[in-house]
Amino acid sequence: MRWTERRIDGGPGGGVVLEQWGGQPDRSPLPGTYRILAAVTDLAGPLGALVAGGLAMAGGVMLIRSSGALTGIGRRLAAARTVPLAELIAQAAADELPAEPIRVEGRVRCANPIETPDGDRLAALHRDVEVALPDGRWRTIERLRDTRTVDLWERASSVRIDLGAAAEPLITIPQVWEGSPDELPASYRPAIERLTAEAGPPTAARSTTRQITLVDQLTVLAVGRRDPAGQLQLAPPTGGFVVSAVDLDVAMRLLAGPRRSRMLTGYAVAAVGGAAVLIGLIGLVLAVLA
Repeated sequence: MRWTERRIDGGPGGGVVLEQWGGQPDRSPLPGTYRILAAVTDLAGPLGALVAGGLAMAGGVMLIRSSGALTGIGRRLAAARTVPLAELIAQAAADELPAEPIRVEGRVRCANPIETPDGDRLAALHRDVEVALPDGRWRTIERLRDTRTVDLWERASSVRIDLGAAAEPLITIPQVWEGSPDELPASYRPAIERLTAEAGPPTAARSTTRQITLVDQLTVLAVGRRDPAGQLQLAPPTGGFVVSAVDLDVAMRLLAGPRRSRMLTGYAVAAVGGAAVLIGLIGLVLAVLA
């Protein structure tokens, strides 16, 4: 049965009495259940923001990766400070070289350059040739990596660097060719015939060439080291030297990849997701403390 309170005011017998109220027995939820439901309701908003924010961040990362942007190399190159070569040589002599990677700039000199059929003299030549199979896949039929050890000069100071330890890609304006497999030189014919026997005749071909010439002004991301004689050496950081033959702003655009708008959209979506996660965390803390 249900009971109600009735307050009697006035007079010496004033007070509170309980009166029986007819009806069915009280089967309403217990107070503890109300508290649990209220807590769940309070947490639903922050938890929803956390989930939505996490999904948005994951989607943003997928957009950035699908854009072809080399964001890691770009961040490393942009974050490093440029140190003049003469200053680095003095720091090596005093054993005061910075521990973090730095940018070094200078002109290229090479005693035994790569000489191309067109008469170009190069310090590095990277070329990738691919053909498209009938099912749409691209297969590499040549991956050429020809490099030299060069001297990097800035005014009267120089240091030696092995371009064979460079990270990929070389940051240069690439030479891109697309056409029919029949237009490729005869030296690629055996590879094309082998692929034709395996998967059918290729339907298209393309090549990408990146090169460092002896007239290029280079920017190199490297770590300064001191040899036993106190002379400066440039060592590759984790992942290899980052070698650029263009200005820093041009290098950033090249590293952004062919679908820059997709990369920017990915960053925007990830930023919104991060904000939602932060709001959810704050809401979760406030709900727990309430």
